[in-house]
This record gives sequence, C-alpha cells and structure tokens, in this order.
Amino acid sequence: MPLTITEIEEAKKRIAPYIVETPLIRLQNLDSYLGCKVYAKLESLQKTGSFKLRGAVNKLLTLSREQLDRGIVAASSGNHGKALSYAAGLLGVKCTIVMPRTAPQNKIDAIGKLGAEVVLCETSERFKIAGEICRERGCTMAPPFDDYEIMAGQGTAGLEIFAQCPELDCVISPVSGGGLLGGVSAALKARSGGRIRVVGAEPELLPHYRQSLAAGERVTVPQRLTVADALVSQTPGVKNFPVVAANTDEVVCVSEEYIKKGMKLMLTEGKLLAEPASCIGAGALLEGRVKVREDEKVCLLISGGNVSFERLEILKDVNI
Repeated sequence: MPLTITEIEEAKKRIAPYIVETPLIRLQNLDSYLGCKVYAKLESLQKTGSFKLRGAVNKLLTLSREQLDRGIVAASSGNHGKALSYAAGLLGVKCTIVMPRTAPQNKIDAIGKLGAEVVLCETSERFKIAGEICRERGCTMAPPFDDYEIMAGQGTAGLEIFAQCPELDCVISPVSGGGLLGGVSAALKARSGGRIRVVGAEPELLPHYRQSLAAGERVTVPQRLTVADALVSQTPGVKNFPVVAANTDEVVCVSEEYIKKGMKLMLTEGKLLAEPASCIGAGALLEGRVKVREDEKVCLLISGGNVSFERLEILKDVNI
C-alpha cells in the first residue's frame, strides 16, 4: 500500500484544528556558511515542540471510539511520546509511552507531566516491550513512524513547505525510522511534479537508510549512541522504506562533529534553538555531504526544538 497525496491531503484537513501551520523563513546570514540560499521550516515551533504532533493527532483521529477507550501505547525516544501524550490528553485517552533509558531527562519529564505513564527500558527493547503492553492490556499501538496514518500526518509538513515556498530547489530532512522523510518527500514530489530534490540526513553512526537504499532492502545496523538522540532507529520502518526509496533523491550520513557544528551554527548565526537531530541538515551542508550551488534555494527541515539548557554544553568547545 503506497502513501498517496490524497491521504496526506485528507490528513491535513483532519488535523487542522489541532496543530499550527509553522513558519518557513529565509536565513540569509547562513548562505555564506552553507553555500546556498538557506531557508528553514520551523517545526520546532509546532505544539509540543516538534513535527510529531501531526502524525500523532492523525493516528488518533482515525481510530474508533472503542479503540481509544482501551488506551494507546507507543515506543518513543521522546518527541513522539510527548506529541502522543498531548493528543491523548485532548481526546481523553489513556496513554503509555515506552522510552529508552538514554532519552534526555527533559523529554521524559515532559511526557510524565502530560499525564502519560512512562516505562523506561533499553533502547533495543522499546518496541518489544510496547508490544507486550499492548497484548496484555488490549491497547492500540501508535508507532512513532512505521504506520501509514502517522506518515500521512507528518507529510502535511511537506504540503505546507510547498505552499509557503514553491520555488524551492531542495529540502533536507532528518531521517530515523522514515515517518517524516517518507511523508514529506511524498508530498513534495507530488506537489512539485518531481522537481524539488529531497534529501534525507542521518547520523554516520547509524547509517541504516543509506545502507538499505544501496542494498535495495531494509538493513539493520548495530545500536550506537549519537548526539542526535531523536535519530536512534537501527533499521527503516517496513512501511516507510518503500515510500522513502520512491520519493527521496538521496540519503547522506553526517558525522557527530558536524551535527554539533550544525547545531551551533543554527543557534549562533541562525538564532534558532533546535535539538541536535534538527540541525543535521545544516551539518550535512557544512560537511559537504550534500552538493549544492550558490543560487539554489535549500530548505532545512527543523524537526524539533525540545532541547534542555544543559544539553547546550555539548557546543562549548565546538568551532564552526
């Protein structure tokens, strides 16, 4: 079942009362650093601080009342859990979030404050434990990415990008499981008739999409810790991979050093507070992983801004 533009358009109508249309801005002072005309789509200003609310709301609004009454469960490294907890609160639904112990404390605390039950576990066990809870309690699973309703919801950000700046040449999106990149790439390719180039960027330590695309099938890579704590997937989503493969021009890998450089650049020169995963696109350009021309209009998808003050310590000794 492919993801269609019609499904993304329907998701846009469905979730409109619950989300905000986030700004897309020009960042001229980054042009000289990144070698192109730089734009940014600020999903960091979405409710709950990330793009994840789009998919979470769309998922819940497609469930029956009976399913909602039994409650929902999700495995999340932070932002999906926060978005789902918020959406569940709006609809009066019980919510359980299974999180890796390595998740930032500010994200764990935020989810608890929204009223969800938080279960901590090892990173590699989060989906297994979420599945066990589902079976024991009869709940519905709301996956962070491997789900068509979730992906369609995330794709609404792509519809907004095209409506706000149809003359863009390229959009660079972070990629982990593939919910955001899959949805956004499908929307942009459909809207632009294939003209806009769509690039995914993932941590060099977890090169699962780049390896999978090269192999023509889903590949699993070893679990490794990355500074981009929102990009921890070891393998592409089953539903996401074919959508990404069909609509994304390339996926590039970015080193830990340049993810941090990208974050510092966005903060000091872009005046944007964004979490490390959101800055991977800037890091990809700084590291020369994405080839662009000076006259190209390139949009960085700033996927989330849920970063604590303490987290900024990682930038202390970073030079751009």
